[in-house]
Amino acid sequence: LKAVILIGGPQKGTRFRPLSFEVPKPLFPVAGVPMVQHHIEACAKVPGMKEILLMGFYQPHEALSRFLVSAQQEFKIPIRYLQEYAALGTGGGIYHFRDQILSGGAEAFFVLNADVCSEFPLQEMLEFRQQHGDAQSFVILGTTANRTQALNYGCIVANADTQEVQHYVEKPSTFVSEIINCGIYLFTPAIFQHIGEVFQRNQQELVLEESSNGWQRAEVIRLEQDVFTALAGSGKLYVYKTDGFWSQIKSAGSAIYASRLYLNQYSKSHPERLAQNKPGGPIIRGNVYIHPTASIDSTAVLGPNVSIGEGVTVGAGVRVRESIVLHGASLHDHTCVLNTIVGWDSTIGRWARVEGTPSDPNPNDPYAKIDSETLFRDGRLTPSITILGCSVTIPAEVVILNSIVLPHKELSRSYKNQIIL
Repeated sequence: LKAVILIGGPQKGTRFRPLSFEVPKPLFPVAGVPMVQHHIEACAKVPGMKEILLMGFYQPHEALSRFLVSAQQEFKIPIRYLQEYAALGTGGGIYHFRDQILSGGAEAFFVLNADVCSEFPLQEMLEFRQQHGDAQSFVILGTTANRTQALNYGCIVANADTQEVQHYVEKPSTFVSEIINCGIYLFTPAIFQHIGEVFQRNQQELVLEESSNGWQRAEVIRLEQDVFTALAGSGKLYVYKTDGFWSQIKSAGSAIYASRLYLNQYSKSHPERLAQNKPGGPIIRGNVYIHPTASIDSTAVLGPNVSIGEGVTVGAGVRVRESIVLHGASLHDHTCVLNTIVGWDSTIGRWARVEGTPSDPNPNDPYAKIDSETLFRDGRLTPSITILGCSVTIPAEVVILNSIVLPHKELSRSYKNQIIL
């Protein structure tokens, strides 16, 4: 068994700015650890997992190499980064590196998108494939969404008895199905034959078009639109439906929601990562992650759903709720931080209040997903969580509400509903 994690590249993750300026989006900490570490941890737990491949078109850089080295040591499994020469789409990348994936005689491999958070029921997908379909069949992880939100995802129509996928439509314009694609797949080497057919077809179309700069287009293959749509109804593709938690992490606001889901899971999977109320320590409410190097005053109140990064300083009487505070940030006495991501090395002055509007799914609808909201609606900034980029300084006694502050800004007054460039 192998696993491939698709991490995209620098021109992706634009909705994640200004946070993706400082660190590749897959390394952004969610619930205290890099986003993609949750994937690696889940893959490493699967018996028989021989290697994990990260695939994307980031230039190799220090942060990524450092992360891979430490993850290899922690999970005792080979982890490599394969760099695409261009954005090849979800299918083009794995087709380009098919020899690397199959080396060592891989009988099956998982493909996971890096920008999802999930319980990753990988073992269950393996067992499901043994019960349904033959040795050459493929499995998509699916979950239930509500009717309106399903249109934003790949929709799957499956046979109720066998779970065979009969019809697949990516982001349909009208309602097709409530079962949506989670971006987590289990393939066998046979998938490359199907991707190869798309590649051949693309090449033939290019020869017919003879467009001047079309050489690159044949390699760009999207698993969802190009491969699954064709495989549906062929008896080769099945859907495993999960009731576990799942969410996309497209915008920075969805990182706070994903953090809540993972912190919630820690009570079962990693209780040691959750902070406890101790004499002389801060007051903890709900699930909170605090990095061991953070220094927090005993009168601070943290939680629920708070993640405090490395070397953070939190002063007396500070209140933090539903927020991520990244490494090196400093919250001076009596600040209030709600629904906010505080960037690296940022400073919030005394008695300041930094607050955003949560973009959570509807709590009364069990199948609601987080909306990947647009920044603007009718020409106005949509109220969402507040984001401070890295090295932002907020003066004492001001209020920052529903705003996005780009890196290296020193504010001098209060702001509301603004992008501060």
